Amino acid sequence: MKIEVESGQMNRILTLLFVCMMVGSFSCNSPFVPKQRGYFKIDLPQKEYKVFNQPGYPYTFEYPVYANIIKDSTFFGDATENPWWINIDFPQFNGRIYISYKEIGANKFDKLINDAFTLTNKHTSKAASIDDSLINTSNNIHGIFFKVGGNVATANQFFVTDSVKHFLRGALYFDATPNEDSLGLVNDFLLKDMKHMISTFKWK
Repeated sequence: MKIEVESGQMNRILTLLFVCMMVGSFSCNSPFVPKQRGYFKIDLPQKEYKVFNQPGYPYTFEYPVYANIIKDSTFFGDATENPWWINIDFPQFNGRIYISYKEIGANKFDKLINDAFTLTNKHTSKAASIDDSLINTSNNIHGIFFKVGGNVATANQFFVTDSVKHFLRGALYFDATPNEDSLGLVNDFLLKDMKHMISTFKWK
C-alpha cells in the first residue's frame, strides 16, 4: 500500500525530526550539573540591647531588643526548683535560650558542675566536636562555654557561677530539625548575643 504525504505535512515532519535530533545532541554533550542545596535568606537585625533587672531575681544582664523574656514555670511537666527560671525567646529565628538557676546552698557544687557536663555530653552521639572555653569576667562571673559541632539540638551552651551561692545554666535550642548548615548563620549570630549576655551578667 502506497502512502502519499503532502509536501507541507512532510516539511513539518522533517522540521520536528530535526528539532528532536538537535535536542538529543545537546542533552548528550552537556554535562549534568546537580542543583545546589539552597536555604531561605535570613535578614539579621541590628545589634541592640536592653537590661533585664527584675525585682527579686538574683541576677541581671543585657539581652537583645529582638528577644522576649518569658518566665519558665515548668520543667518537663514538673514545677521548676525556684521562680527564677526564664526563657529568652527569639521569635524571628524560632530559637530559645533556656535559663535555669540553682542555689548552691541547696545543691552540692560538684554535682551541679557534673550535671552541666552530663547534659552537654548527651549530644556526643551526633556531635562532630565539643569545644569548651573558660568564662571569667570582671563581674565575678566564672564558668564554661560549650560549642558543640554537628547536627545537634543545641550548639551553644554555658554555665556561670560564683562557686558560693549562684549557679546558672543556659542552652540555645531551635524549633527546627537540627542541621548545622542551615542553622549555622543564626547560631553564629545568636552566639554573639549569648557572649554579650555573659559579659554583662551580674549577681545581686
